[in-house]
Order: sequence, then C-alpha cells, then structure tokens
Amino acid sequence: MNILVLNCGSSSAKYKLIEIKENRTLAEGGVEKIGLPDAFIKVKLNDGSKKEIPLNISDHIGAIKSILDILTSPDYGCIKSFDEIDAVGHRVVHGGEKFSKSVLITPEVKDMIKECYAIAPLHNPVNMMGIEAIDKVLPHVPQVAVFDTAFHQTMPAKAFMYPLPMKFYTEDHVRRYGFHGTSHRYVSRRVCELLDVPYQEQKIISCHIGNGASITAVCHGKSIDTTMGLTPVEGLMMGTRAGDVDPGAIFFLMEKHNLSAKQMSDIINKKSGVLGITGLSSDMREVMDAIAHHNERAQLALEMYEHRIIKTVGAFAAEMNGVDIIVFTGGVGENQTDTREAVCRNLEFLGVEFDAEANNATTRGREGLISTPDSRVKVVVVPTDEEYMIARDTEAIVEGREITE
Repeated sequence: MNILVLNCGSSSAKYKLIEIKENRTLAEGGVEKIGLPDAFIKVKLNDGSKKEIPLNISDHIGAIKSILDILTSPDYGCIKSFDEIDAVGHRVVHGGEKFSKSVLITPEVKDMIKECYAIAPLHNPVNMMGIEAIDKVLPHVPQVAVFDTAFHQTMPAKAFMYPLPMKFYTEDHVRRYGFHGTSHRYVSRRVCELLDVPYQEQKIISCHIGNGASITAVCHGKSIDTTMGLTPVEGLMMGTRAGDVDPGAIFFLMEKHNLSAKQMSDIINKKSGVLGITGLSSDMREVMDAIAHHNERAQLALEMYEHRIIKTVGAFAAEMNGVDIIVFTGGVGENQTDTREAVCRNLEFLGVEFDAEANNATTRGREGLISTPDSRVKVVVVPTDEEYMIARDTEAIVEGREITE
C-alpha cells in the first residue's frame, strides 16, 4: 500500500510517499514559499542529493498538484499515475480533547478540526488546507488525520489542568494538551524494541530536542506528563520559543513597552529562546561554532538550554517514581553529542552510567545505546520517524484495523 504523508505549514507542504508494507520511502521532498513569486519544490533524489525546481503556484492546491506532478514525472517520479496512491495521511497539530487517536477524515471530523482553530490558529487552518487540497485533486482517495496532541490524551487531570479559575477550562478548554505526540509515541516504542523489553512495563523519558523541543514521561505505555501545554511555547527553551516564563514578566513588558498581545506572542514564539539570548541564530550548529570562538552569549544560551532539559528529566523521574529508559531524538537530541553528555553527567544520581565513546559514535541518524551495559537506567538515541507513524496509522484505519498504541 502506497501512502502519501503530508505535513502542511502556512507557506510549505512537506511530503513523503511510503510503501508501508515494507516501510520503503519511495519519494520525499517539499514545497516552500507557497503563494510567493519564488516558490519552489525541493526533491530528494536517489543518490541523496536534493534538487530545487521553481514553481508558479498561488495556494496549497497548487502545491499539492505540484507534488503529485513530481511523483508521476518521467524525470523525478516513482509512480506512473495517481491511482498508485492508496491513501493520504495528514499531520494535524491540534486535536483538542476531541481526538485521542488517529481518525478517518469525514465531514464531521473536518468540523471538529475547525473547532480547534481558536486554540491552534497558526497550525490547524493550514493543516486543513492540505486536507481540502487533496479533496479537490484526489477526491476518491481516503484521508486520515494523525494528531500531535492525541498521544497525550492519557495525561491525568492533575497533569493537564492549569491552576486557573475552573470556568476557563469548562468554557474555553484552556488546559495542557502537549505536542510532538507522534514522535514521542514512535521513539518510546522503538527504544523498547531495540532493548528487547516490554513497552507496557517501562518508565520512559522521551526527549525530543531540537529547534522545537519537548520532553514526555511515558509510564507503562501511556503519556502521563509532557512539557508543552495549550500551545507549543510552554516548557523547554527552544530555538525561537521562550518556553516557561513567569507570566508576570510578560505583563510587565507589555505594559512598559506598550506591546499588543500579537506583538508579545511574536516575541515569545519567534524572537526568544536560543535566538533571543545569543542574538545570532536559533540553529544550535551556529551556536556551537560561536562558542568555539568564545562568544559568551552563545555559551550562556547553551547552558540555559541544557539546564532546562536536566531539570525536566529529574522532575519526570520523580513523577514516575523512577525511570528505566531515557531516549534522545530530534535534531539536537540525535546529533549534538556534547549536549547529551552534559545532560547525562547530571543524571548519575538516577543510575545513569554514561558511555562517552558510544555517545560520540552515535550521530547522523544512527540508533544507539550511549549508556554502559551495566547502567541501571538505559540511555538511547533513536532518530524519530513521524512519517512512518502517520503512514502506519493511515494503513490501519483504511484497512479497518485497530490502531496499536
């Protein structure tokens, strides 16, 4: 079964075509700068290189048509016709309290996704654009929605509630939802396969660390707490997001500098985090280069970034009354060996015995154990594969099977 996985952003549409029975990626790439004169599609070629092709498109429908044209083109294609696409799986960021699992997209499901626009105004509307584009271009192909928030619907009320007046929850649904759920779900299962241990019996701390970052406590197969909240800005320090900040500081700055809510949102989402502290970049590779040149602000940003990871792992270990496995994923989690070491060296009290040699050898998309064989807590690097999880759920739903959590 060939499944097209789509991840639509406000000006982009990433895709991957997967033959799910054998988990083979047939094609991948993405359209960038949708609606702008310099729009293009980036295609990953068989040799691993990438080619950019200019496009003349005005919206997501044009982007989806361009993706399908590339998939069937003589030069870059891998299928002969659209008929070889059996289903489409969509990443949908916010499912609110309405969705605890992936679902077949129906008119009723679309309405419920739209009801989440108010709490995810930057994400759900563009996710819906991708769904509606497929409706127009491939009207007879089944579509499935896979929600970033679904995995975290098992959190207990004591973890997801904010200590605000109850009416804001009952009337406005303000609570912690969590994100990166598809990634946390994949790596927490995959690490148990690698270690050959039963998933339902483990206490796992999953660290999705990158430009966007979150940590999840997975206890006996269920998410019981996570760092992101109503929106993806809560929790860890990220590339451009502030993470946890005293709300009083936000009100103080809004009043002092006469900032609107929109301006403040732009600051905490797009101008804070690593970028805000360094004044240079949100990319950790550039930050590490600046540190090598003795940039003090870059050094401070790294220390702040790592400090919050360490603090959260310790808190989640306490919450679960112990931890069996810590797993790193995401761009930084998979590749930044120094940060993994800095975190693990502070977790020896939990029973982590760090293997520096194994850690330095585990980069560039490799899976690997970076704790010693005798370590009471196993620490493992697992590259995430959200597209595979989306394709797997899509296959199960189209074939009428129960989704395995």
